[in-house]
Amino acid sequence: MAVSDVRTSRRSGPRLALLALAQFVIAVDYNNVYVALPDIGAGLGFSAQSLQWVVSAYAVAFGGLLLLGGRAADRLGARRMFVLALLTYGLSSLVGGLATHQHVLVAARAVQGIGGALLLPAVLALINTRFPEGRERNRALAVWGSAGSGGLAAGALLGGVITNAWGWPWVLLIVVPMAVGAAAAAPILIAQDPPGRRGGGFDLPGALVATAGVSLVVFGLVSGPEAGWMSVRGLGALAVGTLLVLAFCVIERTVKDPLVTPALFRNRGLLTAMAVAFLHHCALSSGYYLFTVYLQNVLGYTALQAGLAFLPLGVLAMVAGGKVAVTVLNRRGVRVPLATGMFGYAVGLAALVAGMSVGGSYWAVLPGVALYGFGGGLAFTAVFVAASSGVAPSQQGVASALASTSLQMGASVGLALILIIANSGGAVVDGLRTAGWVAAGATLLGGLLALTFRSHQAPAGGGQFL
Repeated sequence: MAVSDVRTSRRSGPRLALLALAQFVIAVDYNNVYVALPDIGAGLGFSAQSLQWVVSAYAVAFGGLLLLGGRAADRLGARRMFVLALLTYGLSSLVGGLATHQHVLVAARAVQGIGGALLLPAVLALINTRFPEGRERNRALAVWGSAGSGGLAAGALLGGVITNAWGWPWVLLIVVPMAVGAAAAAPILIAQDPPGRRGGGFDLPGALVATAGVSLVVFGLVSGPEAGWMSVRGLGALAVGTLLVLAFCVIERTVKDPLVTPALFRNRGLLTAMAVAFLHHCALSSGYYLFTVYLQNVLGYTALQAGLAFLPLGVLAMVAGGKVAVTVLNRRGVRVPLATGMFGYAVGLAALVAGMSVGGSYWAVLPGVALYGFGGGLAFTAVFVAASSGVAPSQQGVASALASTSLQMGASVGLALILIIANSGGAVVDGLRTAGWVAAGATLLGGLLALTFRSHQAPAGGGQFL
């Protein structure tokens, strides 16, 4: 073994820990703001309608720029984009935490979304190009997925604890040292980007059209509940965004160096992963919304109590997305954990809904919450193993971005539909239960789609985690 190989091998553990930390930062920041929203609204004078943009500004920027972030990782270098994204994250979190005006905070959240859109594809590209396909990549993605699941659960808890102890600005400021520290460690732990993977065409027209199209679709979905679905902000943004996405598909067929090469859309495994990813996050946004509303509006939980109630979900998602996922992936390939996770996700969501009642208790929904977390964590890791399977190293950033964009679109569509169904009239619990059954059905469809996945390689055999 060459000296450079030995050094790379010795750094693989710390490098993976760094990449997992970056995913943890994304997940925490995605979820910790929710429980702080009442304090943010009171502190900066947001109205009930405008307060949603503290969340929506991040979602629109994040979902709209993922494809551009993926191509940037492939063309400009994944390590370079990793550092740039973390610094963007850190700076915008600092500005947001120090904000004294509504517009400054919303703008800072939008820039955080840009940082997330650059960071997520870069992290996945580094995993998929620095760890060989098979056992090593399965292990790396399991650690990454476990960190993401843990971050989502920790975000809700940390948001409640930090807001109660120090005030809402620290929900944002706590991200700064993590992001800057990870950026500083990257040049030490991650080797330079291969020179051969830099440069080349960038398909600027395709990048601009795709970004505008996806951003407008997400904007329309998050605006519909507030402005009305038949408004310009609702239906108008959705219509224009859809036309731009179609225009993007036409552009990609005509340019010399497309943002998304046609070969990726002939990769059946990637297409299946994208469809399952869409339905996975439909279930994620639906389940999180239903569970949160039930805890706070029906059971009367405080923000901190609600955050603590999410702990079993987060712990089981970490276990399933980590050790369990890598064991099953190595022994059975991708299809088994992908389908099993989605079916478990669906059954857990159904059990959660079945346990909801007026005057009910947390213990009645806990079995559903546990299975929901376990199935979702297992499927989450398997989705990204599926998305990277058989994809060339030079396309890993875009492939990961396509899967991630599917996740974000699924989350936006799922939440929009659930809001319509849950708030269509009648008792609160009845609306939540109806919406939950619809979400469980969509998740079951994801499990059926997962059964059609065809792996590009045979299972690598058994293996131990870490």
